[in-house]
Amino acid sequence: MSKLRGKFIVFDGGEGCGKSTQARLLREYLEHKGLAVLPVHDPGATKIGEMIRGILLNPDNTDMGMRCEMLLYMASRAQMMIEKILPALDEGKVVISDRFVSSTLAYQLGGDGLTADEIRKVGEIAIKGRWPDLTLIFDLPVDLAVSRVRPKFTLFPDDPNAGLDLDRIEQRSMDYHEVVRQNYLAQAKADPKRHKVIDASKPLDEVHAEVVRCVEALA
Repeated sequence: MSKLRGKFIVFDGGEGCGKSTQARLLREYLEHKGLAVLPVHDPGATKIGEMIRGILLNPDNTDMGMRCEMLLYMASRAQMMIEKILPALDEGKVVISDRFVSSTLAYQLGGDGLTADEIRKVGEIAIKGRWPDLTLIFDLPVDLAVSRVRPKFTLFPDDPNAGLDLDRIEQRSMDYHEVVRQNYLAQAKADPKRHKVIDASKPLDEVHAEVVRCVEALA
């Protein structure tokens, strides 16, 4: 397990796929094994990143162009890399990120003509060329995934309506989310060494066991 020190692992997938729960379970598992872990969520994880997250997910921002959306996500990552991820990796910690550039290659690809090559070029700059060692893609049929989504967006936690709204991305159509799912699967097919697809429809403990197998294979 010591060979996992300094590894960068991403949990990704569509809405309601259970990746955040699995990221927490892996963190607990690795810490039990004596490894230091830094968990982060994307976008966010820093003061600047959280401000950008609020802009990106606010349902009121209906006029945001897809290129603007992509660049805002990358800006949040740029801050998270320099402030959180790179220092942690240098210290030998395992970094677990809930979403990363793989999300942009699924959600923003094709919008306003955006290509995968354009997204990767911007990503290369934003993350200083430090791509994840492993990206776990949690796959789930869209109808099942959407049924699992619970409203959680809020800019103001003390607001009595906090947590009652779907965020700007969650509100998009079923057809859009099906395209997102296929974009994730295409990433895994194109680079199977660094991407593993996890069947997220299985019971929680079975999914966790598969996550552990994939991560331990890195060592």
